[in-house]
Amino acid sequence: MITKNELILVTGAGGFIGGHMVADLISKGHSNIRAVDIKPLNQWYQVFPEVENLQHDLKLKDACSSVMQDVDWVFNFAADMGGMGFIETHKAECMLSVLINTHLLEAAVANDVKRFLFTSSACVYAEDKQLDVDVTPLKESDAYPAMPEDGYGWEKLFSERMLRHFVEDYGLSTRIVRLHNVYGPNGTYDGGREKAPAAMCRKVLECELGKQNEIEIWGDGEQTRSFMFIDDCIEGLHKILHSDFSDPINLGSDELVTINGLLDIVESIAGLDESLQRNYKLDAPKGVRGRNSDNTLILAELGWAPGTSLKDGMATIKELKAATAPPAISIKGKSHGPSSAGSNAGPNILSLTNKTRVRIEDTYAPTAINPGCEHENSPWYPLITLILMVSIIEIIVSFITRAL
Repeated sequence: MITKNELILVTGAGGFIGGHMVADLISKGHSNIRAVDIKPLNQWYQVFPEVENLQHDLKLKDACSSVMQDVDWVFNFAADMGGMGFIETHKAECMLSVLINTHLLEAAVANDVKRFLFTSSACVYAEDKQLDVDVTPLKESDAYPAMPEDGYGWEKLFSERMLRHFVEDYGLSTRIVRLHNVYGPNGTYDGGREKAPAAMCRKVLECELGKQNEIEIWGDGEQTRSFMFIDDCIEGLHKILHSDFSDPINLGSDELVTINGLLDIVESIAGLDESLQRNYKLDAPKGVRGRNSDNTLILAELGWAPGTSLKDGMATIKELKAATAPPAISIKGKSHGPSSAGSNAGPNILSLTNKTRVRIEDTYAPTAINPGCEHENSPWYPLITLILMVSIIEIIVSFITRAL
């Protein structure tokens, strides 16, 4: 077990899972935490002033050597990644994350760390085992013969092998966790790096605010996935870190759902009077046809597996907030433990349950997902719009007249 005076390094701490891990460690009484991310501090999803917060590019060897000084335990979440829209179009950038893992492993050996936890991905699994929506749940041995997701999946699989050889050659104690689609508050919901649950919440909200009844779905909506709630993810990471099992292991929900089914859940949470019309974009990035986690091994080794249903997990999310975009998508329910107290909420909270925008004070500049829509119901809105249009036309005419 990690003692209170031991130094814990959390890389990728400004990101989604990393931020929740720091919050959870603090809630467990740990304060000797070094949180590191490549992003400036004001772009982190969660910031906790009581820990050491550092900005470093961990692709650089000197940075890894610096942050690893005196470290006892490592949670490595640092990677250049995102949803399918990102990893299918940024393969080289995803592959460069191997530099992070290489330099961190070297620094961990040099500093004699007690244990190094690496978060791999379900993207390491062979694509030919994921061609059907009724996919057979993926067990750990299905990563070989190797045919992972191009780019991101190959980097994760190579890094897994690298960890194995650092164990064999240097005696480094490691844990390798293959994560399956994690969702929850304080994560990306737009910009291309978001995962399906957050993207779906955003799209439903945009339809409501924009008074539209049509939503775009990537693919035919029948592709299948499993989604793990962040609470289960954090609990599982702790269990795996402190277990005696050191080979790669799945950490994910085994509840299979179609993308259409995911949208059904979000529409239900939002309380829509009728379902949105679904526009299927068949040429959009959509990944494998089906993917699900086989939890046989984690149940055998830990006597535990993620158990939060997708419906329950989505219903308890309070907010999904992008670090670089102040608006937050809120879903009615309880806040997520200590992480809510430590996060910097944006100036606009956009609620799926009542479609209201609540102004709160913050250091961010005001912005909105659909600027101006909150004024459309004002009786002055048409007149103001007309005046603005006339003024713009007068300026243009005046400019043209002077030019002639």
